Formats: sequence, C-alpha cells, structure tokens
Amino acid sequence: MIDLPLVARGKVREIYDAGDGRLLLVASDRISAYDHVLPTPIPDKGAVLTRLSVWWFEQLAPVLAEFGASHHLVSASEVPAAVAGRAMLVRRLEMLPVECVARGYLSGGGTAEYRRTGSIRDVALPPGLVEGSKLPEPVFTPSTKAELGEHDEPIDFPRVVELVGAERAEQLRALTLALYRRGAELAEAAGIILADTKVEFGLAAGSLVLGDEVLTPDSSRFWPAATWSPGSVQPSYDKQYVRDWLTSSGWDRVSPPPELPEDVVAATRERYVTAYERLTGQRFT
Repeated sequence: MIDLPLVARGKVREIYDAGDGRLLLVASDRISAYDHVLPTPIPDKGAVLTRLSVWWFEQLAPVLAEFGASHHLVSASEVPAAVAGRAMLVRRLEMLPVECVARGYLSGGGTAEYRRTGSIRDVALPPGLVEGSKLPEPVFTPSTKAELGEHDEPIDFPRVVELVGAERAEQLRALTLALYRRGAELAEAAGIILADTKVEFGLAAGSLVLGDEVLTPDSSRFWPAATWSPGSVQPSYDKQYVRDWLTSSGWDRVSPPPELPEDVVAATRERYVTAYERLTGQRFT
C-alpha cells in the first residue's frame, strides 16, 4: 500500500504524487500488447524495467547534456519499501504530446508501411528492403500519444512541428536519433541489435527532459546479433514473443485478450531478464 495520491494508472505503471514537484513511478508486472493489457502478469517484469531504465539514464546522461537536456530520474532508492526495486522517484514534467520513435532496422509496422509506400512516414527508403533489414541511416518515425485503450497514430514530421513548434520538433528528432545511436552502440557491444525504440520527453523550466522509461524490452526491439538474418521475423529479447503468441492463438485483438500459458510467461520473463543481464553486465537477482 502506498500512502500517496494516485495521479494516473497506465498500462504498466501507477504514478503517484510524491510532493515537491516529484512523482513516484511504480512499474507493475503487467504486460500490454496491441493496446490491450493482458490478464497474465510476467514475474519480475516491473523490476527489470525499472533497473534497466535506471542504468540507461546513467549511460545516456552525456548525450542529453550535449543537447542541453537531462533526464527525470531523481532516485531509485528513496522509494517506499513496498515498491522497492520497481519504482523511481522522478521530476514532474510537462509531457510533450509526441511519441518519439527511432528505427535503425525495418520491422513490424514499419515493414508493412514500407511495403505499401516505400517509405516510413515521410522518410523515403531505398528499394529491396525486407523484414529485419538494416536501414541506411536511423530514421525518426513519431506517433501520437494515445490514452489507455486507444491507438497510437503514426504522424509525419510536419505534424510534430504543428504540435510542438519547429525548433522543438527539430530538437526532438535530433535528440531521439542521438539517443538511439548511443543505445545501439552500447547494445552492439553486448551482442544485441537495438532495432528500434520509443522515448518520451517533457519540459521542466522550459528545458527538454527525457521521461518515462528508456530502452527497455517494453519500449524497444532487442535482437540477438549472432542470429540476425534479414528476411524474416527476428528472435528477440522483448515482448514481440508475446505478440507472436497472441497472433498465433487466433485472438482477434478486439475481444478481451486470453490468459498466457505458463510456458509463454516463463519464456517472456527469461527474455526480459536476458536483455537486462546482457546489456548491463549485471546479474538479475
């Protein structure tokens, strides 16, 4: 039980008002897919998301500083005992209405869009790419930020300009791609391909701040580099495994989602823990 006012409850997190311009972000073991929260939790998932985000905030701080930006993490230790290990104390931000997505490889919805148009959003891509192909350069492919139960909608860069202004839009694109490149570099050193990732930003005293979680298996596609083979769906250390199972189960993505079998739960947990351990070089205990 947390004796703080509840501000919001999302697909995965509860957010509490911690006073003094701070929030408590608590990551649950819930897992979502196709804009639905699944009925079966993944043990230790909230702890993995939190610990990995804390590690990434530290790694990415120099990149943020180059842009005059920062991250929202205050502490992962000064949190209530009931949520220790899966909560972060963070600065309260004025969140921007854009999901900032960077893609270095073609996958998922990006592949489908490319097959239809030869582009992703307003970014033209060369012919001949297939599922899993590495892009010539990472691309910025933003979307809207949907409410719980709603769908994120792809948007092009001019729409980002309309939402946040030209200067801020340019900053978001440049910083998102810089964070992706640094994340991909560190992941490559751990034998992992960072195919794509989603980040969120807010403002504090007019300055850009990286918020939410960062470079986790919930917000990114992580592929084992040793088995990368363009032309098919790649093995992964993220929730794509759950998406694939749901697709194969015959679920229509409209009705309430089914319970996950025990073997799928165990295999999903293993993927999340593996991502944490390989990226950070630390044992998950």
